[in-house]
Amino acid sequence: MRAEDNSNEVQASGGHIPVMLDRVLELLAPALSRPDPVLVDANLGLGGHAEALLAAHPALHLIGIDRDPFAIEHSTARLAPYAGRITLVRAVSDELPRVLAELGRPRIDGALFDLGVSSPQLDEAERGFAYSYDAPLDMRMDRDQELTAETVVNTYPVADLIRILRDYGEERFAPRVARLITKERAREAITSTKRLAEIVREAIPAATRRTGGNPAKRTFQALRIEVNAELTALERALPAALDALTLGGRAVVLAYHSLEDRLTKQVMTTRTRDSSPPGLPVPLPAHQPRFAFLTRGAELPSEEEVARNPRAASARCRAVERIREAVDEE
Repeated sequence: MRAEDNSNEVQASGGHIPVMLDRVLELLAPALSRPDPVLVDANLGLGGHAEALLAAHPALHLIGIDRDPFAIEHSTARLAPYAGRITLVRAVSDELPRVLAELGRPRIDGALFDLGVSSPQLDEAERGFAYSYDAPLDMRMDRDQELTAETVVNTYPVADLIRILRDYGEERFAPRVARLITKERAREAITSTKRLAEIVREAIPAATRRTGGNPAKRTFQALRIEVNAELTALERALPAALDALTLGGRAVVLAYHSLEDRLTKQVMTTRTRDSSPPGLPVPLPAHQPRFAFLTRGAELPSEEEVARNPRAASARCRAVERIREAVDEE
């Protein structure tokens, strides 16, 4: 979830400020202080990070990518004062290599991934992302795509539902939830968020329902990830962004649940390790790490920020810097 701060201070500034903004600016600043820097914001959202980065770096050209047409429309208006220094593209983040190629900018100095679902998507009931509203089961970030949560819930075989709930929602009662869904949909199609939440609640043991918040949370997360292929996009997009970074370039990722953060850690760790065969007296140049971590583990938002904006509580920040070019580029 791309959590946005809704405090009075933020509203007074004319927009929303995303989580961990100061830390994101701090981490990216060295890479964006060079002449004519280029940064890709791979999950543009409401443009809060983008606006702050453009204001902080007068020479920066920002490429913003988002699959949601509302995000592109909103950010186009928000970033109008910087119109000459922005390129906004409606696309999924894993289309980043194509976007850079078409723009004639194969190398970039910075990359930002602010993962998950944005506040408007959560707060607009008709989008069907939230179990707190009664709405159609939709959950599409790009409403032009065909696959919806309603399709998943009503047509996927029980084995696939179990897999999705277990792998994407980390739901330990995935078989119980999936089997009750298939039982109920046989009587009548499940078309609303309210009915799905009620079915999930019924499937979860009473003792478990008394702790851990709304029992539908994990199921809704799983369906959202499946509908939008979020982890697949990240698995492709983050390595592509790292490959595009110039020497000294930096990438920052804000993740909002353990699956995103785990995948981010795996991709970054692979790039920061020496992969030379063990026992060699001298590391092989081709196997030396190309990146170094800028963060120790996953950094968290401050208590003050979480108090202002509870949606920021789950944010986890990781960042790396390119310290060596690939062998064929040296």
